[in-house]
Amino acid sequence: MYITAVYAAISALLVVALSFRVIRLRLSTRTGIGDGGHQDLARCIRAHANAVEYLPLALLLLLLVEWSQTLPVIVHGFGIALVLGRLLHAIGLSRSAGASLPRFIGMLLTLLCLLGMASLLLWQAVVLTST
Repeated sequence: MYITAVYAAISALLVVALSFRVIRLRLSTRTGIGDGGHQDLARCIRAHANAVEYLPLALLLLLLVEWSQTLPVIVHGFGIALVLGRLLHAIGLSRSAGASLPRFIGMLLTLLCLLGMASLLLWQAVVLTST
């Protein structure tokens, strides 16, 4: 439970940092709702929203992986990959609305974490409990 707490705390700090970027741009562009047609603001809003869309499920899966008595090194591996993926995605999307290597790698890491954790949990639930 404490391993996931570390990655949840780091993820929360990332979401707060992304929120502050949105707030800063809203103030500088005097945009209360939406993006006001400002591309920089639109990208920052999406970087924040994307993190908020993926992190809850990913952290829940990470907690379940930890609770299932998976080796700590594996839990840390998923946690590091998840946080790194979310950070890279935010960096890539903040710099360009188009395709970028950090954005691609960030989403790839995020999706591989989700797929890996879900697969591991299913394997543990089906294979390990049936033996």
